Amino acid sequence: MEPLIETLSELISINSINPEWGGPGESGVADFVETFLENAEIESWREEVLPGRSNVMGRIAGKDSNRAVLLEAHMDTVSVAGMTIPPFSPEVLDGKLYGRGSCDTKAGLAGMMHALAAVEKPPCDVYLLAVIDEEHAFRGVLGALDWLEKRGVKAEAAIVAEPTELKVIRCNKGVLRWQIETRGIVAHSSKPHLGRNAIATMARVIVELEKFHEVLADRTHPLVGAATCNIGLIKGGAQVNFVPEECVITLDRRMLPRETAKSVISEYEEVLRDFPDDEVIIHPPMLSDEAMEIAADSPVTLCASSVLSAMGLDAEPRGVPFGCDCTKLSRAGIPSLIFGPGSIDQAHTAAEFVDIDHVELAFDFYRRFLLEYGA
Repeated sequence: MEPLIETLSELISINSINPEWGGPGESGVADFVETFLENAEIESWREEVLPGRSNVMGRIAGKDSNRAVLLEAHMDTVSVAGMTIPPFSPEVLDGKLYGRGSCDTKAGLAGMMHALAAVEKPPCDVYLLAVIDEEHAFRGVLGALDWLEKRGVKAEAAIVAEPTELKVIRCNKGVLRWQIETRGIVAHSSKPHLGRNAIATMARVIVELEKFHEVLADRTHPLVGAATCNIGLIKGGAQVNFVPEECVITLDRRMLPRETAKSVISEYEEVLRDFPDDEVIIHPPMLSDEAMEIAADSPVTLCASSVLSAMGLDAEPRGVPFGCDCTKLSRAGIPSLIFGPGSIDQAHTAAEFVDIDHVELAFDFYRRFLLEYGA
């Protein structure tokens, strides 16, 4: 097994399920990345972001140390619930490497690690950011931005590893998650007229929301398609012979560029305006991450497309509907693209895998990009 794929296999074998999903966290992968950088004689740092959970950063000095470019990848994975393959026993079959995190996004991380080790004296400084918590609340990338600011690093561009089928991504949707609650009056189920059924009220709320979501589907963006909303969770009632006093739904709204959390919530307030305020409560967002769009003619986009063209790959910048760490870097003023091996259709799946040839091509892209950007 060649070193790149061996590194990926070792990364897969380390359980790094995000603690939010019942796992041990990223410390094992952080140890591995730190040791890899040390063995490659790459300057490295480890910075605790949350108790027992640290980002790992590496740096290659460039010809112009007043300028910097970033490679970023997350170390955590989702849970292994429902998997039909051994999640931490990587196996190669028909040119594919199987295991949890193989696609999302340890393949990209392995490619970036090896690209860093393969480059000497690039045009500008290169930082590798291996971060925690992308699969929950994005606290790792926010910690990395704080770390860069403290060091006075002003990055000009970034590439974020996610499974994009080797396509360069310059636009992705944002995400907004919040809850809507209906309040009722509890009563004995034998005399329901003495109460007010919060579940029945929620049923009417959902009907109105679904009508709005049909209209919402007509709101589109040329790179990422339609705005969407999914009612993913519902909880209500305490006991079958009670008139339920409360019911709560949790919504996941995928936002287009130029939409904001405030504008989205305002629309839902308007949709539900005819319901009494004491019966229907729209709670503040639990998660808000607005969309990203980088200009097609930005230096980072042009460089990435040029590299892909030279490799004989699809060089047309595209968009994706999913969110990732890229939006946080972009909002911090760092023009950022998403690029990596594998397909998002394999991420989080019961038999997650990545094509080995994708991993090798991604490594080559990262390496070439570091040598060409700013040259």
